[in-house]
Amino acid sequence: MSVHDHDDNGHSGPGYASPQVAREQPPEQYAYVACLYVGTGIERPDFIAVVDVDPSSESYGQIVHRTEMPNVGDELHHFGWNACSSALCPSAPRPHVERRYLVMPGVRSSRIHIVDTQPDPHDPKIVRTIEPDELARTTGYSRPHTTHCGPDAIYMSAMGGSNGGDEGGGLLRLDCESFDPLGAWEDGHGPQKYAYDFWWHLGFDTVLTSEWGTPSMFENGVVPEKLLGREYGHSMHVWDLRSRKHVKQLDLGDANQMVLELRPAHDPRKAYGFVGVVVSVEDLSASVWLWHRDGDEWKITKVITVPPEPADADLLPPLLKGFGAVPPLITDINLSLDDRFLYVSCWGTGDFQQYDVSDPFNPVLVTSQRLGGIVSKGEHPGVGALSGGPQMVELSRDGRRVYVSNGLYTSWDPQFYPEGLDGWVAKLDVGSDGGMELDNEFVVTGFDGRIPHQIHLEGGDASSDSYCFS
Repeated sequence: MSVHDHDDNGHSGPGYASPQVAREQPPEQYAYVACLYVGTGIERPDFIAVVDVDPSSESYGQIVHRTEMPNVGDELHHFGWNACSSALCPSAPRPHVERRYLVMPGVRSSRIHIVDTQPDPHDPKIVRTIEPDELARTTGYSRPHTTHCGPDAIYMSAMGGSNGGDEGGGLLRLDCESFDPLGAWEDGHGPQKYAYDFWWHLGFDTVLTSEWGTPSMFENGVVPEKLLGREYGHSMHVWDLRSRKHVKQLDLGDANQMVLELRPAHDPRKAYGFVGVVVSVEDLSASVWLWHRDGDEWKITKVITVPPEPADADLLPPLLKGFGAVPPLITDINLSLDDRFLYVSCWGTGDFQQYDVSDPFNPVLVTSQRLGGIVSKGEHPGVGALSGGPQMVELSRDGRRVYVSNGLYTSWDPQFYPEGLDGWVAKLDVGSDGGMELDNEFVVTGFDGRIPHQIHLEGGDASSDSYCFS
């Protein structure tokens, strides 16, 4: 049976004509969450949890289905859809492709699973697996990490090459209907050494990529000597979308280690976006930077700095005892579809922040919610003290609901939270003019020892789609 031999249950089309149209759609009723066993000491496969997020449902805030992977050891990471709103761009070759399949990269195993959400979106099924040898043979890459649906194909970042743990990665493509690997995307790497996230400005024919490290720098945990030696990624890279060639390196300075999550403006007329930096080795602060166009040049500017919090060394994990402070560790960010509010996860301190970025050069902190934290252990009324901190963040299309999970990366989690993590997903409600309030009735636990990571919402969300029309 092919991956298309399923009833489409009335679903059609890849997405929405514009961010405004997306914002006007009905609220999501369920969410998909990648849940990981890798690194927990439990030898069982990862799974995709289907979570009920409909407040009128009797199973609100509960896992209603689990789709297990067929193998142990995948470490599912930043999955995405096979198609989305970018397929409606004027130059897109298949505007009628259907948003239907979840594309699930396993950063530890180098497998990619294709999961069909039809005919029953509450009971998704695996319909194809791309094995590591096929991925390496067809693309030259390994350790697939982040998935985005592009106008012509599925794009995916890979953290490594096919020649060992010291080789850096890049971008690859999959066909959005057959899911066959189409090869590496770049035509030469230029100064780009490491891979991590990527996004684009479709109206400007521009791709942006960020940097973490090679597999040998992260698979077995953070390497303190390399971090203090300023060897992790500290740049963004600008590429020409059509020629696939490197255009410019935006170096943030080697004190700014691990330039990770990219969030471009959703309005395709705006040529700017935000990127989070995990830590400065000079003062343990974390930061958010704004890339932007200045005439014909791409530039980058720091716009948010989050300082560390002093702490008793006895309360700190061994990795941090010598510093006497908790670093914020900005590990994820997200931008509302109206480009007004930026959400920042400080996984170390436990702060989850909301900024008004109506003026992107001058963000204003609106509010912050403490959820867990290395020392503070911020509480949730539903379960008490939370382990870990806010990490992956997803935002509804209308910007009124925010979902956060607490798992970072399974070999890094115990370095910062040596007592272990109990998985959770929390939800915050957002006011019409900003502000956040914790939903006391919604906290998802019951992950059976697995750690929740990436979240995506039914029909799309603030990090799943890109647009050509405003």
